[in-house]
Amino acid sequence: MKKSIFLVSFYGFLFCQTEPLIDIMHVNPRVYVLQNATVHTEPGQTLSNASIAIRDGIIEEVGSKISIPKDATILNMNGADVYAGFIDGWFEVETKDTKRSSRSHWIDLVHPEWVASDYYSFDDKVVKELHSLGFTQIHAVPNDGIFRGQSSIINLDNHASITASSVSQVMDFKTRGWDSDEYPGSLLGTIAVMRQTLYDAEWYGKSQSIYSDNPDKNESIKENVALETLAMARINKVPFYIKTGQETAATRAIDVAQEFGLDLWLLGSGFEYRRLSEIAKANPFIVLPLNFPGKPDIANPYRAIQYTTEQLKHWDMAPDNAQKLINAGVRIAFTSNGLKDRKQFRKNLASAVRRGLSEDDALAALTTNPANRFGLSNTHGKIKSGYHANFVVVDGNYFDESNPVRSIWIRGDKIDVEPAPEILLLGKWDFSINELTGQLEFKGEPSSPTGTITFDTTAIDLKHLNVDGNRLSWVLETDTYDFSGITRFTGTLSKDKLVGTVVHSNDDEFSWIATNYTAIEAEEKKTIEESASNFSVVYPEGAYGFEQIPDQPYSVLINDATIWTSGPKGILKDWDMLIVEGKINKIARDIKIPRNSAVVIDGSGKHITAGLIDAHSHSAAASINEGAQSVTSEVRIQDVLDPDDINIYREIAGGLTSINILHGSANVIGGQNAVIKLRWGSNAQGLLLKSAPKGIKFALGENVKQSNWGDDYNTRYPQTRMGVEQILRDAFTRANDYKKNWRAYNKNSNWQKTLIPPRKDLELDALVEVLEGERLVHCHSYRQDEILMLTRVAEDFGFTIRTFQHVLEGYKVAERIAEHGAGGSAFTDWWAYKFEVFDAIPYNGALMQEAGVLVSFNSDSDELARRMNLEAAKGVKYGGMSEIDALNTVTINPAKQLKIDKWVGSLEEGKDADFVVWSGHPLSTQSKCEETWIDGRQYFSLKKDADLLARDKTIRQELIQNILKSDDTGNPPLEPPPAPDDSEEHCLGHDDILWEEGAK
Repeated sequence: MKKSIFLVSFYGFLFCQTEPLIDIMHVNPRVYVLQNATVHTEPGQTLSNASIAIRDGIIEEVGSKISIPKDATILNMNGADVYAGFIDGWFEVETKDTKRSSRSHWIDLVHPEWVASDYYSFDDKVVKELHSLGFTQIHAVPNDGIFRGQSSIINLDNHASITASSVSQVMDFKTRGWDSDEYPGSLLGTIAVMRQTLYDAEWYGKSQSIYSDNPDKNESIKENVALETLAMARINKVPFYIKTGQETAATRAIDVAQEFGLDLWLLGSGFEYRRLSEIAKANPFIVLPLNFPGKPDIANPYRAIQYTTEQLKHWDMAPDNAQKLINAGVRIAFTSNGLKDRKQFRKNLASAVRRGLSEDDALAALTTNPANRFGLSNTHGKIKSGYHANFVVVDGNYFDESNPVRSIWIRGDKIDVEPAPEILLLGKWDFSINELTGQLEFKGEPSSPTGTITFDTTAIDLKHLNVDGNRLSWVLETDTYDFSGITRFTGTLSKDKLVGTVVHSNDDEFSWIATNYTAIEAEEKKTIEESASNFSVVYPEGAYGFEQIPDQPYSVLINDATIWTSGPKGILKDWDMLIVEGKINKIARDIKIPRNSAVVIDGSGKHITAGLIDAHSHSAAASINEGAQSVTSEVRIQDVLDPDDINIYREIAGGLTSINILHGSANVIGGQNAVIKLRWGSNAQGLLLKSAPKGIKFALGENVKQSNWGDDYNTRYPQTRMGVEQILRDAFTRANDYKKNWRAYNKNSNWQKTLIPPRKDLELDALVEVLEGERLVHCHSYRQDEILMLTRVAEDFGFTIRTFQHVLEGYKVAERIAEHGAGGSAFTDWWAYKFEVFDAIPYNGALMQEAGVLVSFNSDSDELARRMNLEAAKGVKYGGMSEIDALNTVTINPAKQLKIDKWVGSLEEGKDADFVVWSGHPLSTQSKCEETWIDGRQYFSLKKDADLLARDKTIRQELIQNILKSDDTGNPPLEPPPAPDDSEEHCLGHDDILWEEGAK
């Protein structure tokens, strides 16, 4: 029977070859028993003095007492630790120069049909590096694109054999950049591409099914291999694996996954601990790189100030990221991706273990976790009967980085990594030659040792000592004892004996022998002591971050203040205001303090206003313009909110509580806006004012026809103001047709069963909402002729422009703006900064108001938004507005323009408790914002600001001391952030560099 098995294995070996035999046939043993090993069968389970039987690449038996097959080759592991083969969770495969066809997606960054294993090329150097870390398999992913393609599991053997070719769909927030004229050019556009493509795949799959059942009633659909691949992936519930560059990218990936019900995997960034609860709640599978920041160069105090406290904290906290995720219930795996030197992988992993990551959890992240998620749980990740014989053999505990990986095994084939020396040379030997005796001693590395020979008490160095396998040679240069001149020694090692010949300077030869080997006691390993960071995460991480969202007292009472209601009651002197559970409960004189111990603010001499509102902002967004096309109504600011933007804190310090974040003015029909409250410390979703109506940004003038973009931008339509009108009319004509098609389809139940439905188009969906009055239009505008043109286009299609933004020539056509029903959100005193605004005047706001236009003043500037009260004051200086009307331009008027006045914009009973405490008159340059409250929570006060400043100073000082006392870990040193762009974010701004991978 055993002979038959051997023959089957032997001939199977012959028949399975796909290449001709070049020389004589080599037949490696296929049955092994690894004896005397410490076997880590799976995380938490270890067998001492155990054996593993392998037959034809499969584990046959594991245990302390197993039956040894007679045909087995027995290997003594000498107590080595054996682990299941490790799986690298993200390995990028070059996929460039791939040919596209008419069946490809129209965007060349969308190619889900590509398969990583089709492009993998064996790189001996890289494979050896991975072997040295214990990896026996890689989870290979295509290296470029938005929809990059399908991942594959590849064995790291000489044949690069494929275990699984299609494991997941890989995605990335890839953009072409601001300089490109191809879509998408921004993070905004990339997320829109993700969403539209996934909707297209759903439509494609459904349409193909309907066409198959009803070919006579439908036109055939153009084949699209990308959509077909994604449609099948959705049907088969294939995981979607999204690369992230920092924690906010992870939350964006979660939003996309939740919209479409995707099984989400993430390539982590190392920053997940900063938004731990939010990420853990979504429960994605996360593959973590171990690319910890190296020691910052802060010895020079003037260089040290270039580093942010946020960076220094990350240096301290990054090694704890894996443990924090595990403690939060997140399943993780590891990857060597992202390391400039892969040797750092084990060092960084060992550091994480020393700081609290358990060895069992670390082992699971290398074995069982990836095996389970990659569909290999029945064959890989454990040392178990029936599993593939993929092993890592280590000379000791793997999580002590000083213990070398000796070999790896892949499908039962051994690959040496750093073999243990067969013969132990290092140590002391009793030496004799004729009547002369002494002691030989060898030290250092086995492959390149140093040595001495000692007679009596005289030690002589061995010169030109050379070790070649079990042969060695050296010379002595001495005239003592029986030697003179240069004496040459050769010898052979065999277990505990050295035998050789000595040739004297006169060519006389004698035999010598060395016995009684005594090993040199191993030097005690240096103990590296590390502990987890003792710093707490703040939200957002960095300067002025909160440890938690401010508490909402049950009640807050403001006594004896001057209250600017921005409502029917006007200005109330020496009045009180009571807040209960985040809402304005009562405004009156002499309100009694509630029994439940209200927070009381002494308003004597203080002025209270509603929280200020900026109707045109670009703060708190990681991307502003998608300028590659003239119509991009599919992109959404809510997809790119940046809750970490320090401008949020700076603006609440100036009394601002709500902003309207608009798409930029790079194109005629831009993206969808987001109205947010400046809830510093919240996540992106926590910023949104969810009750605010939808909106969208349009733009007119120089920006959209690219006249101020430079000579390289002269091909995108439109290039004239005449073309701008045609773009608008064409877009709404298409939207009307789209609306009619859907209406007809939805009314006919028979059509829904037998006809291919209209394709869901995110661009046209937004424009249909405009036509139906569900989405407000805010239009960047300057010149009177363009303002008039847009009112006519809007009226032709049956909708109303909600606000003209900037509207610097609004005073010329104010009556027409009022007649149309639009508002004007203007700059106060900006003029002559480009040609199309030469007719701007600072009296514009007052003149429009006199004509009946609802007027607000806006910032369009992160910096200007810090003092919107002073922008309002300019309405008094220029044009003679009343003080009440002037303040209203930054409170109730923008609230009405955004249709959020039901909740904010004035101090009235029942509204949200968004208010500001001023030290004096709110329109005075000498007044300070002392407190800012949102939803009845104190987000800013001068005292709190001072406390946060002192806290951050203490943290920074401690971090600097810790860094200066620390050793260099070998990781690339953390560099200061790049110098900020001098141009602040504005209508023609581009993507914030902070969202990019590694910028943090």
